[in-house]
Amino acid sequence: MNLLGSIRSFIKVVEAGSIAAGARNLGLSAAAVSQNIARLESHLQVRLLARTTRSMALTDNGRAYYEKVRHVERDLELAQQAVTADDREPHGRLCISSSSAFARHVLAPLMPAFNVRYPQLSIELLTSDGRVNHALQSVDVSVRIAPQLEDGLLARPIAKIPFICCAAPAYLEQAGWPGTPEALKAHRCLVFRYPVDGRFLRWGFVRDGLRFDAEFGDVSISDDIDVLAQMAVMGGGITRLAEFVARPYLQSGQLVPLFEYSRPMQAYAQTEPMHVYLCVADRSALTPKVRAFMDYVQERLAHRWPVQSQA
Repeated sequence: MNLLGSIRSFIKVVEAGSIAAGARNLGLSAAAVSQNIARLESHLQVRLLARTTRSMALTDNGRAYYEKVRHVERDLELAQQAVTADDREPHGRLCISSSSAFARHVLAPLMPAFNVRYPQLSIELLTSDGRVNHALQSVDVSVRIAPQLEDGLLARPIAKIPFICCAAPAYLEQAGWPGTPEALKAHRCLVFRYPVDGRFLRWGFVRDGLRFDAEFGDVSISDDIDVLAQMAVMGGGITRLAEFVARPYLQSGQLVPLFEYSRPMQAYAQTEPMHVYLCVADRSALTPKVRAFMDYVQERLAHRWPVQSQA
């Protein structure tokens, strides 16, 4: 019997809430995971899970056992790293979660060189704009912007990225050029909606040291920032894009930036930047492989989007 494998199956099933979901997280069949748990129960001579065809619940023994073993896999990994850190480079699986746009435009181009630097790491990059649970999804480190930070997470700031309000020349010729952020309420705005709670991602500005949010009039909405960029290119309205999404469209002339200081007759308002963080669940998650990834990303982004005051 592979005792550690059976314990791991039990932990993942409890965290996922079902045998099927736990099996998906482990990359195993539901039957294999169910057999692992049955072997563990036979080994312990207690029932850990009360299972029916429709539901699953922890028994009292199962709850007590889970509280004792839920950190065992991480503790074993940390113990191994403690005795091998001096002469072994980071190794094993590294699961990174990121928003779709940041993963596509920023992280993906960085990953090949990271793999070359740390060939013993196996990288899994999860892309989602929804809620991320480090324990449930076996995520080692996640990339988040300020509105996505949660209590309890350890967060390291890695970049301060400009947002750029922009539109296609054809749209501006037809609808006119908004001279200030306040004028946006007279335009169609292409707005990102958070998949988690349905909130709009507000467009923040700073003028004379005072922060304010732009008011929207007519809006078109998407939960994919690249969709909004394409809508803007086709003359659908004004949108706000992170610099890494907007840059190629601005360079090609398909989109033009708004509210720049150099344009005459404008009351200058600076677009509030995007603050980006690398997050782990707790200090025990700061393993050598996670630290290696954090240091690498910060090193690669520092020259482009330096982190200044996060106030």
